Amino acid sequence: MSATYGTDANAGFEPYEFGEFGGQSDEAEFLKGTGRGTAGFAGDLSSPTVSIPVSGNMGPAGNGPTPTLDTLDEPVSATILRDLRSIWGKLRQVLLPKQDSKNILRDWDLWGPLLLCLALSIRLTIKAPQDQIPQVFTAIFVIVWCGAAVVTLNSKLLGGTMSFFQSVCVLGYCIFPLVIAAIISLFVPLIGRVVLVSVAFAWSVYASVSFLSDVSLNQRRALALYPMCLFYFVIGWMVLISKSFWESAPYDGTP
Repeated sequence: MSATYGTDANAGFEPYEFGEFGGQSDEAEFLKGTGRGTAGFAGDLSSPTVSIPVSGNMGPAGNGPTPTLDTLDEPVSATILRDLRSIWGKLRQVLLPKQDSKNILRDWDLWGPLLLCLALSIRLTIKAPQDQIPQVFTAIFVIVWCGAAVVTLNSKLLGGTMSFFQSVCVLGYCIFPLVIAAIISLFVPLIGRVVLVSVAFAWSVYASVSFLSDVSLNQRRALALYPMCLFYFVIGWMVLISKSFWESAPYDGTP
């Protein structure tokens, strides 16, 4: 086979054959395939692709435990419902504290105490004098959160092993009986309110002590119990002195 250049610009070149290169002619024939002057390459050269099998785990790298719940792609409604179910489970543990007292410590949260504090503040402002509503609402928030923080700090200084937020969670959830008493007290007279608040106070203290029974305080448990009782007593007293529908607010002189 020869390659001849027929243009005028290449007229000065002499024709030559690939066979002149000796060993390269066989290689050229091999590359050409079956015919002279036609390419004999096999396959589709227009879109060369390489197929490499890939195997393995496309999940998180490493051999550690994978998270059991992924909320990034979860609807907001599903997240809210799951949190509400968790809050309701902890409230049932407050009403029946001997069921599973460690669950509220293991899966602590502050949403439940916040909702209870908000409900108690709204309830106590319903029959409060008009000019005292902001003060009552603010006082409940300050008493609940600052009181829980002081009681927690006291137990930590006494050598308690519970974390700060675990203790605040327990103290906040255990005001649930007092919140129920505050709501019911809207419809009962003073004598019934005294009995109701007394029972709720005792139940709150009992529930909190049950949850904190595993906390190591050695012989100083009474020193940790006293501020806790004082904390619930102040909240119960505010519920007791609040007005109900049986009592009318004092006349303030406004028409």
